[in-house]
Amino acid sequence: MTDIHKLLNQIASAEAQLRSTQFLAPCVRGGRVHTRVAGMVYTFTPQPQVFEGWGIFQPVNEQTATLVEEAELPQISTYLQQFSTIRLRLAYRLQRQTWLAYPVNEADMRQRFKVVKPLPVHLVTEGVAFEQILARWNGNSCWFAEVDRRADPTTAETLQFNLKQLISVENLQFKGMTPEMRTLYELATQQIEGFAQPHRDEKQLRQALKLGGGELHQFQVRGDYWTVDWTTSDGIHHTSAIAKDDLTVVSSGICLSGRDRDFDLQSLVGVMEEREY
Repeated sequence: MTDIHKLLNQIASAEAQLRSTQFLAPCVRGGRVHTRVAGMVYTFTPQPQVFEGWGIFQPVNEQTATLVEEAELPQISTYLQQFSTIRLRLAYRLQRQTWLAYPVNEADMRQRFKVVKPLPVHLVTEGVAFEQILARWNGNSCWFAEVDRRADPTTAETLQFNLKQLISVENLQFKGMTPEMRTLYELATQQIEGFAQPHRDEKQLRQALKLGGGELHQFQVRGDYWTVDWTTSDGIHHTSAIAKDDLTVVSSGICLSGRDRDFDLQSLVGVMEEREY
């Protein structure tokens, strides 16, 4: 019975200490905040619930904690120093201050954490897509610490430029590029609506011409057809209008006596080569 009373007294003492304690914690909007008092971990619903950032909280009871004030940078820095550092590159924003990021060094992450995968990073207050950052891992979540000032800024700029130009993952190539950067870039492209379509179109046209013995130079979208610039095997240049739905010829670029639609892009190559001789 004495042990039970002792335990109850310890719990009562911890609860009293809890209500008189202010604590620093990171908070994602709509999430919970946590602290440890007398060896016990407490989880609270923050008030106001719309707050997102680093705050100093005061427990109201065992379920709720009120935001007293926003934490200052030195306080945040001290808090984060107790956790492991991870170097990541930002891929894209998931919501508000949460971004998806990918490790700069897969081998290092595999050795330290036994797994390599994209990670959501919370409370990202600065940084843009592809920028390298330092984050802290607390065992459950990843928190933004700072932009990695030692990283070469031209890497992020190069990746951003390629993304704006809609360069495919397969064609991405620049000095200093790593496999991790290619994976990062692929993550980012998946979030751009219609990004992959031009590359699928190009692949389809290039394959059809190759099967016929021709070569694609470039193409442009014109409503329900493409204007395709291509050459035959002997280098003669042609421009043809090709239907998107089935690759039939809308206009070959030469007179075929109204029989243009009797051919598709693949067979058109042979027709053109015959007329060249």
